[in-house]
Amino acid sequence: MRDVRLDPMEDMLRAVTRRHFFKQAGFGIGAAALSSLLNRYAFAAGSSVASAAPALGAVNPLAPKPPMFPAKAKSIIYLFMAGAPSQVDLLDYKPRLQEFDGQHIPDSFVKGERFAFIKGAPRLLGSPYDFKRWGQSGAEVSELLPSLGEIADDIAVVRSVHTTQFNHAPAQIFMNTGFQIFGRPSMGSWLTYGLGSESSDLPGFVVLVSGENDPDGGKACWGSGFLPTVYQGVQFRSAGDPVLFLTNPAGVSPEVRRQSLDAIKDLNEVHLKSMGDPEIVTRIASYEMAYRMQSSVPQLMDITKEPKSIHEMYGTEPGKASFANNCLLARRLVERGVRFVQLYHRGWDNHGTSAHDDIVNRLPQLCRETDQASAALVKDLKQRGLLDHTMVVWGGEFGRTPMNEERNRSKFLGRDHHPRAFSVWLAGGGIKPGVTVGQTDELGYNAIEDPVDVHDLHATILHLMGIDHTKLTYRFQGRDFRLTDVSGNVVKKLLA
Repeated sequence: MRDVRLDPMEDMLRAVTRRHFFKQAGFGIGAAALSSLLNRYAFAAGSSVASAAPALGAVNPLAPKPPMFPAKAKSIIYLFMAGAPSQVDLLDYKPRLQEFDGQHIPDSFVKGERFAFIKGAPRLLGSPYDFKRWGQSGAEVSELLPSLGEIADDIAVVRSVHTTQFNHAPAQIFMNTGFQIFGRPSMGSWLTYGLGSESSDLPGFVVLVSGENDPDGGKACWGSGFLPTVYQGVQFRSAGDPVLFLTNPAGVSPEVRRQSLDAIKDLNEVHLKSMGDPEIVTRIASYEMAYRMQSSVPQLMDITKEPKSIHEMYGTEPGKASFANNCLLARRLVERGVRFVQLYHRGWDNHGTSAHDDIVNRLPQLCRETDQASAALVKDLKQRGLLDHTMVVWGGEFGRTPMNEERNRSKFLGRDHHPRAFSVWLAGGGIKPGVTVGQTDELGYNAIEDPVDVHDLHATILHLMGIDHTKLTYRFQGRDFRLTDVSGNVVKKLLA
């Protein structure tokens, strides 16, 4: 809300509260109390609601809004590797870890430490993979990510990210919303709330999922929390009907659908004038967006018309649900003005209990599924002139331990959850290319140089989108909330 008081709206909602008290008193004080909780700031100046209620000064809630200051990035593609990739096998090479492979980790590291599954005195586990320096930047990247190595000079690697959470669901929710318990708005919701979207016929925030299953944090990872639900992420499917129930039922023509929506809109407008509830506006806007999406989404999802060279670059197969297809769709979405696109690829939880979740068999498979397409996305954005104002973020919810988990004496190599240090990479949208920020200790256990917590990462992303993270707020339950809670600092070494 940018700390702006909206007196006309406040007066209107105060009047609604009085009117509702007398109208609903017969149904009990509880109903009156509920109506009094209508958020005074539900309609942001120049930002809210739908074209449905001109008497309330309402406008399209997803209409583009100017940033607080000149922005480097206009949109974000967030490649979320759900399950947590192993940083010491992919992006944070540790020669000393190789040297001490198989030895017990010193007690000074693990005394009093809590692990999700490790018990007893764990042994260090050197990476079974070679690392190589790539490009002029000399970034060290694992042999499992050769395509990423090819774009080493276009990305920034942060090796010192850390979090407070060490279980998947709360860590994923924390990484997306800045808080470990569901109910807060996700970053995509905050950005569409603060900046709107430049697309008139697609949602401002789109989610694409691939891999074994949905993220552990579920839809809370892209929910709108206490923000109006028009700002929540909309999940598209990369195979079959892209959005459920978008197609008209049999016997319903476009003309009949339009007439039905117009009638429902008229009823909702009457209700809105009586109640002033922002969720009514969300409902109106959602119906209108769904109508426009009936033509825009099929065109968007049809990747068969992309040139053969693009399919070869990404490794895409039209009609197949895959991370590669989702990366190509992400580029097509930002081309059409979508503000925030988030891809989830599940399966990175490499504990080593079997060949299906170890770092010798499963980790290489995951890298084959994602490496080519992730790098192709950056290359494709760059060749189209989109990378300058599109930020790409890659990473999981935490890291993996530099020790072997050996759960139940398993002979498969794996790593437990590790919140103290992990790696992410970013590209485009004002990110300084070809740099490595932060360092971990010689075993990759703790961040020892330029530590970056989750709120710092969020503050930096918002800054590049032209937003002061301390001023994008929303009043809820008596206080102002923000994505970065009460902390967060911009990581200046990441800025171009």
